[in-house]
Amino acid sequence: MDTLSIYVRDHSDGQLFSWAHQLEAAESFSVSVATVEGVALKQGILPTRYQRNRQAISVSDQLTLFSSSVAVIGCGGLGGYVVEELARLGVGRIVVIDPDLFEEHNLNRQLFSSPANLGRAKVEAAATRVSEINPAVTLVPIQEAFSPTNGPELLKGCQIVVDALDSIQVRLELAELCTALNIPLVHGAIAGWFGQVTTQLPGDATLQTIYRSWKSGKGVEQKLGNPSFTPAVVASIEVAEVCKLLLGQGVSLQGRQLIIDLLSMEIQIITPFQPVQYTR
Repeated sequence: MDTLSIYVRDHSDGQLFSWAHQLEAAESFSVSVATVEGVALKQGILPTRYQRNRQAISVSDQLTLFSSSVAVIGCGGLGGYVVEELARLGVGRIVVIDPDLFEEHNLNRQLFSSPANLGRAKVEAAATRVSEINPAVTLVPIQEAFSPTNGPELLKGCQIVVDALDSIQVRLELAELCTALNIPLVHGAIAGWFGQVTTQLPGDATLQTIYRSWKSGKGVEQKLGNPSFTPAVVASIEVAEVCKLLLGQGVSLQGRQLIIDLLSMEIQIITPFQPVQYTR
């Protein structure tokens, strides 16, 4: 056992390892806090920040999350909440792709927006936020627009992709690329009081089915707008889907579309799809 592993073992209570000791270890051994977190988890010792996870997520599951890489396409209303929750969950590497800067109309709903951040790149603000709430998470900010051309390079090494886009055309292109790259896609969309979530595994053609009547232009959210609560609800369900897929637990929304109506407080699941068997 190396000296860092011994330090972690000796400074834990056998189950939990505090943030103060994590920082101290990083400084003493000239390594990142992420390195220290990995050493702790590999010994079955849980960083104290995750202690409220452990009734639902075991220490070995937490190590799986720490060792995972997830791409989030879009860092606006949906994407901001997705990034925040993935970081707090302990997903070790988050690739965030968005070309945009914050504008004043973002302030009503986008988690990383603020008057001080107006004109700032959304992915840059995301990186700052994640470094504040969980420095053990590596956030890769990419200030580019996703396209089928740059997509293969942008998604390299990612196990799951989260759709937080506001363009039907681009999300359909993303879905096709994810199938070609054999990467699961968790889709979310919002409009006013309404939202939807589904999980597309390679070969399912789920998004093509959902948007089969779409011809051109942006979605209905351009007409209905988005209040602050809708993206938070839909993003949380997307993150739950990501967590289940990474851990291989529970039942995903593969082949099913979750429809949320927050105005009448009704949720329904429709199953218009024929899912295929997915293997990694």
